[in-house]
Amino acid sequence: MLISKMAAEGGGKEMNEIKTQFTTREGVYKLLTHSEYSRPNRVPFNSQGSNPVKVSFVNVNDQSGNGDRICFNVGRELYFYIYKGVRKAADLSKPIDKRIYKGTQPTCHDFNHLTATAESVSLLVGFTAGQVQLIDPIKKETSKLFNEERLIDKSRVTCVRWLPASENLFLVAHSSGSMYLYNVEHACGTAAPHYQQLKQGDGYAVHTCKSKSTRNPLLRWTVGEGALNEFAFSPDGKFLACVSQDGFLRVFSFDAVELHGTMKSYFGGLLCVCWSPDGKYIVAGGEDDLVTVWSFADCRVIARGHGHKSWVSVVSFDHYTTSIEESEPMEFSGSDEDIQDQIHFGRDRANSTQSRLSKRNSTDSRPVSVTYRFGSVGQDTQLCLWDLTEDILFPHLPLSRTRTHTNVMGGSSPRIGVPNALISTNPGTNGNNGVTLPGNSLPAPLPRSNSLPHSAANAAGGKGSMLADGAVASGVGKFATLSLHERKERHHDKEHKRNHSMGHISSKSSDKLNLLPKTKADPAKTLGTTLCPCMEDVPLLEPLICKKIAHERLTVLIFLEDCLVTACQEGFICTWARPGKGGLLSSQNQASSPSGTVV
Repeated sequence: MLISKMAAEGGGKEMNEIKTQFTTREGVYKLLTHSEYSRPNRVPFNSQGSNPVKVSFVNVNDQSGNGDRICFNVGRELYFYIYKGVRKAADLSKPIDKRIYKGTQPTCHDFNHLTATAESVSLLVGFTAGQVQLIDPIKKETSKLFNEERLIDKSRVTCVRWLPASENLFLVAHSSGSMYLYNVEHACGTAAPHYQQLKQGDGYAVHTCKSKSTRNPLLRWTVGEGALNEFAFSPDGKFLACVSQDGFLRVFSFDAVELHGTMKSYFGGLLCVCWSPDGKYIVAGGEDDLVTVWSFADCRVIARGHGHKSWVSVVSFDHYTTSIEESEPMEFSGSDEDIQDQIHFGRDRANSTQSRLSKRNSTDSRPVSVTYRFGSVGQDTQLCLWDLTEDILFPHLPLSRTRTHTNVMGGSSPRIGVPNALISTNPGTNGNNGVTLPGNSLPAPLPRSNSLPHSAANAAGGKGSMLADGAVASGVGKFATLSLHERKERHHDKEHKRNHSMGHISSKSSDKLNLLPKTKADPAKTLGTTLCPCMEDVPLLEPLICKKIAHERLTVLIFLEDCLVTACQEGFICTWARPGKGGLLSSQNQASSPSGTVV
């Protein structure tokens, strides 16, 4: 009995240990303690009642080759540093700019990548009281304050973003459930704005501002019920994905102001959202502890992932982990090192990847196989990495190779439930059987991402399409999905073991759904529909890795070329070197932390 108790305690201690390394099939990711950013005193921040720590990056194209800049908020404070990443240790004694606010706290921020230079950057900052500030942390100037008198909206700013490819327009979301479109060149009125309805649809309404002269806001979007927690533009900037406290993902055609499709969480609110680099898939996370993958073309849930034990706070695609291979069957034998030689990883091999793809043409019947890699962090202090593979994306196609290497990102997919408005009058011209996807016509590369043009297999007579902005792939991790058939078999064998805020995922969950506040779309009625399929009706992804990496809830996950960046509510921003990218800092890290946990 005593031995069992000691074993249980030992196992619990191991589970609660903070990880400083983790391993995937592409190699070992290492925490670089010398590259940790925080407040200058490095004291953990008392996060009770404060807003989530957020991080924004920008590259100012500095001649020195060290053009990365980082901004982060901790409590009432906002910091702006040179980000040295995996190259050099962080120097916290020399912030380029530091601001301390009274009576309000920063909640979110965003750089304008289009206008950034070594001499000037435009940074938008949202606040708890509803204002939005435009500052230049290099010139140390405050240019403008929007919604200063809180006449437009008095609620907390939840998300602020510059419109893609725009120097002046930006979008602001509030916990009131409204979004506002601003122009930095225009002033806000001295009285509360009057609105005129422009368009109304299922769960949303859009109004223009009535005034004799052009004033902010230009537009007001009212979306769903409750807070609008986050929004994200598609890679080409044409579509907008919004997640709300009512549990809905809504995807809009931004310029046309029309609803493209919706999805409902399993239960609870949705907190975060992101697009795949080609715009074909959207991942959302929230209070159901799940990550949900939604197909833009099919307008339906194609998979869910369960690995977190509490709310999912951030989801993000990794633009740099890429694996590409021919569709011919491949048999792998030998050691992991032998397999590793066949793997293309990261930007180091981007040129050879592009060369291989450029040689392909529309008459080539063998598609290029790509796997999407994305990550998530949550309030359970855990980091999860996921692979979205071909048997999930194309369940109707037979597997043509081992499950280790998967899917064709540029391939066509069935048009289940695609609105007629999205069907081209000249099918096949965009390489997707006429379905207009938001990433296929992207004119310029996304900031900080690879640009990997792909020739895809198309229907007869179709032309090759170009995959926008760097296919996200890895195909190098071990197979991390359960087929639908396997999922159903296992469902009868055992109940879900985790009994956390998500509860037991089964038919019993309908009891919890009935306890939720009633909205126009009754959760009990949406469960089991295409809006919110039952757990047994869609494949369930399992994470490649799921590691505890912090003491407090995680609030940031950003994938960069040579590292990934995480942050927790204590105010520590951590840099994790990709395999082979740690360099000197990795050696210093091992010397100073000999007991770092290898997992």
